[in-house]
Amino acid sequence: MAKIVFESVTKTFPTKDKKEKAEFTALDGIDLEIEAGEFLVVVGPSGCGKSTLLDLLGGLTRPTSGQILLDGRPVTGPGLDRGIVFQQYALLPWRTALGNVEFGLEATGVPRRQRAAKAREFLDLVGLAGFEDRHPHELSGGMRQRVAIARSLAYDPDVLLMDEPFAALDAQTRESLQDELRRIWQRTGKTVVFITHGIEEAVYLGQRVAVITSRPGRVKEVVPVSFGDRAIGASGEDLRSSPEFARYRHEIWTLLHDEVARAQQLEKEEASV
Repeated sequence: MAKIVFESVTKTFPTKDKKEKAEFTALDGIDLEIEAGEFLVVVGPSGCGKSTLLDLLGGLTRPTSGQILLDGRPVTGPGLDRGIVFQQYALLPWRTALGNVEFGLEATGVPRRQRAAKAREFLDLVGLAGFEDRHPHELSGGMRQRVAIARSLAYDPDVLLMDEPFAALDAQTRESLQDELRRIWQRTGKTVVFITHGIEEAVYLGQRVAVITSRPGRVKEVVPVSFGDRAIGASGEDLRSSPEFARYRHEIWTLLHDEVARAQQLEKEEASV
């Protein structure tokens, strides 16, 4: 049985038009299965409902129709079986890195004596040993995102939900954290659902890449991505430079090209109304 199942999931929202009781459809009939321990990446044009899909899985909002199953049980709200990492770090500025990671442990009732040790363990996992006593303003953007990842992992959720977590970072830091995330995923065996606009990021991280259409969002195609040893290409070069990487990138861009054009056309039409 799949770890996560989307069954004909549709989500609509009311519009701001007071004269008509209108609504728009963000997601329409999403059917998708995600296996335990899988790293699934979701890509699509702006406004296609990617973040809405993650909010539904996180239990932050409810489907208009259809259902989402996690381990065979319907998702009806937030739960400690799912950890969420957003683009904005959402760290508590008055707490140190250690205190921010401990915050997640407090919610699960971990005894105070054990919290610090466990928080240190996960800061070490994300490469922040020695930075436990730094406050968020004393950390770089990449380091803050590492703290956010450690906080989400510390209370041991089955599923890690990531909404464009590296989008605000510079290219070098982003690639470094992509490597770090892959290492953490391989070490922990978590099920990861990762939202991104970046095709290269999707190919580099995902075991499968789900391409979402322009609004209303539907699953256009799910592309399996397989490189064998992801650390390096067959001849020892960086994976991003390999012919296989270029082939997958081209395949996903081809699927996205028309959807991006449709999304841009829709934006123009809405702006002219």
